[in-house]
Amino acid sequence: MFKTERMNDKIDVDYRLKIRDNLRVIHERISSACRNAGRDESSVRLLLATKTIAPEAIRIAIEAGENLVGENKMQEFAAKYEALADLKHERHFIGHLQSNKVKDALKYVTCIETVDSMDLARKLDKYLSEANRSIDIMIQVNTSFEKSKSGLNPDETLPFLRDISTLKTLNTKGFMTIGLLDSEPEKVRPSYAKLREIRDAAAKEGLVGRQAELSMGMSGDLEIAINEGATIVRVGSAVFGTRISGNKNRE
Repeated sequence: MFKTERMNDKIDVDYRLKIRDNLRVIHERISSACRNAGRDESSVRLLLATKTIAPEAIRIAIEAGENLVGENKMQEFAAKYEALADLKHERHFIGHLQSNKVKDALKYVTCIETVDSMDLARKLDKYLSEANRSIDIMIQVNTSFEKSKSGLNPDETLPFLRDISTLKTLNTKGFMTIGLLDSEPEKVRPSYAKLREIRDAAAKEGLVGRQAELSMGMSGDLEIAINEGATIVRVGSAVFGTRISGNKNRE
């Protein structure tokens, strides 16, 4: 699936240095955003969004100190799993999980950030119960109200949490959203503020912890997301660029 180019030592070094430099820039932005928001930098984690990125490039980032990777496609998780199995890292699923991929997901991921239906929750619970294990999940909420995006309507989120609380194999760690896509980053703020409000309402009811995760924000708006309470920001091309990918058939 990932046809990695054969590169000479000079280009290999350039790639490695570019990824490390990009990571430094992103962490400086996270640090600055945390200071401006009056938050501790340790309260925000960087998730590497690695859709279409070759395992060799991901390895460079993990070896540089990153430990949180997210994939949108289950077939990519499967393809990259063995190549990165020797490296300790968290593996989050951040795409729409089809019901026929649930069993595969449980082989490869440590957290599913996109649970948004009782059908999916029950399928996960069924397989997990049979295996006598549990898994971390987040609830995806469509806080931008865009029809093209997956996720629960904000008004459905608390009732959904009450329903899945009976499924003991699912450890609800927080919430995830994809912010409003707009050329003006500030317009995304209400999407992120809404997710924080949902988290706080759920915590007040005892459905999640007060410090439950908020996975929101990408390279173009991570400062806004952090200001609104993000604990995980998802960044891909700003770290890896487009040249790093070994997959020429992007979806």
